[in-house]
Amino acid sequence: MYGAIEAGGTKMVVAVGDENGNIIDTKEIKTETPKETIPGILKFFEKYEIDSVGIGAFGPVCLDKNSSDYGRIGKSPKLDWVGFSWKEAFAETGIPVVVDTDVNAACIGEVMFGNGQGLSDVIYITIGTGIGVGVYCDGHLLHGMLHPEAGHILLARSVGDDFKGSCPYHSDCFEGLASGPAIRMRYGKEGFDLTDREDVWELEADYISKALMQYICCYSPKRIILGGGVMHVEKLFPIIRKKTAEYLNGYLNTSELRDMDSYIVPALLRGEQGIKGSLFLAKKAKL
Repeated sequence: MYGAIEAGGTKMVVAVGDENGNIIDTKEIKTETPKETIPGILKFFEKYEIDSVGIGAFGPVCLDKNSSDYGRIGKSPKLDWVGFSWKEAFAETGIPVVVDTDVNAACIGEVMFGNGQGLSDVIYITIGTGIGVGVYCDGHLLHGMLHPEAGHILLARSVGDDFKGSCPYHSDCFEGLASGPAIRMRYGKEGFDLTDREDVWELEADYISKALMQYICCYSPKRIILGGGVMHVEKLFPIIRKKTAEYLNGYLNTSELRDMDSYIVPALLRGEQGIKGSLFLAKKAKL
């Protein structure tokens, strides 16, 4: 059996399961300070004999396994967690851990058990409180000097849009223009209160499509999977498919792009992609 943690900013989902993504037990624990949160997580795992733990964590987090800071959280806006080490938290238990970003865990969850099965190149994008991108490239999750922050690519503004943006670092980035908080700041309401506003979703789809066009050109994925709270507005999908094709403007011609309904798809696992992906990551700790 393996342990899994989907470490989110508001809650931690912990689970025990097998390498096939079958969940045996799970629990939600509120994300407070490490001193308040971690004891509850460790207690949950005490009653099971688990081989390893996979953790999909909010970041920034060090993913270099050769670094003494592996698993340590960097300059997060969650100040209580800055400097916290997932590896050190489990040191006394003797249980090995594998740490990756929350969006990478969701990406590998969809690749192994969801809408990315059988594909060597997949992009998973979560559009919600923030915008994160997990890139599965040539059979591996993509890492680099830290991890991709593709939610912060700069986008050309849509005509007539003078919204200042919600990102404190980049006013014109994808997250700043199209995340859940951006919708709330732009219109003064949550997205679920705006479902009848066609103009809202036309603009949202326009920014998402501009980002997808760039990801397609840069990473050449064989499928794009969209998740997160904003993507619960299902009317977005046909608009995004249409606009993405328009922005590509016939430049690329592949069998995948000729079938946009199968190319840009929702997450199949409907909220469990992160925890199932973390279970799969746990398996890697024993390899």
